[in-house]
Amino acid sequence: MPWIPLIVVVILILSFLREVKQYERGVVLTMGKFTGIRQPGWSIVVPVFQRMMKVDLRVKAVDVPDQKVITRDNVSASINAVIYYKVSDAAKAVLEVENFYFAVSQLAQTTMRNIVGSAELDEVLAEREKLSQKIKEIVDAETDNWGIKVENVELKDFFLPEDMERTIAKQAEAERERRAVIIKAEGEVAAAENMAKAAGILSGSSGALHLRSLQTLNDLSSDQSNTVIFAVPLEVLRAFERLGVEVPNKSQNNGQQ
Repeated sequence: MPWIPLIVVVILILSFLREVKQYERGVVLTMGKFTGIRQPGWSIVVPVFQRMMKVDLRVKAVDVPDQKVITRDNVSASINAVIYYKVSDAAKAVLEVENFYFAVSQLAQTTMRNIVGSAELDEVLAEREKLSQKIKEIVDAETDNWGIKVENVELKDFFLPEDMERTIAKQAEAERERRAVIIKAEGEVAAAENMAKAAGILSGSSGALHLRSLQTLNDLSSDQSNTVIFAVPLEVLRAFERLGVEVPNKSQNNGQQ
């Protein structure tokens, strides 16, 4: 039949076609040798003689599993992270490393253990961003020859033994108590300084203490349930003495009774 050869030709042509998506690049090997990169679209790949491997260029998030580490101050802990990277050179990602997915994950685990192990516990807890940046720089430099670009590294969870968590909680509580005592002491010093200034101002003005006493009585009189015992200031008694008025003596009053 005349249409059979046509069908065979169509089948052969379709078998030669390979689709490369927009976010991919095709690495072509011809008889085992690298011959080029295929861009997005349809490409002709001759079976048997040619082979095309597709490489995804999108950013990938790799979850680095929990790693047992010992900090520089001999604290045993467990930490995990996530690394974001993408392929910048498809040819290198295929030709320079066997499996770049696995290689990047293993390199990130080793680097994370080394960086965290060289830091003290307080540094790990307080400066995660700094440690993440160090890990990123090291992994990015090591994977540059693989055609990999590391976008970011984030340290996620840091697990401590229960006894160490209790110790840190006690330390934090003691620190809060210390700060509270310091703040209270500073407040008392400031109050004492203000009271000393107020006393100096009152003592330097004649009758000021008497006016302050009257003001205090006025404040107390706002509540009828209060019972007020009024102590006469010495300034008032001395004023009576200057006017020649006899001031009652407590001992005399007791004798009369």
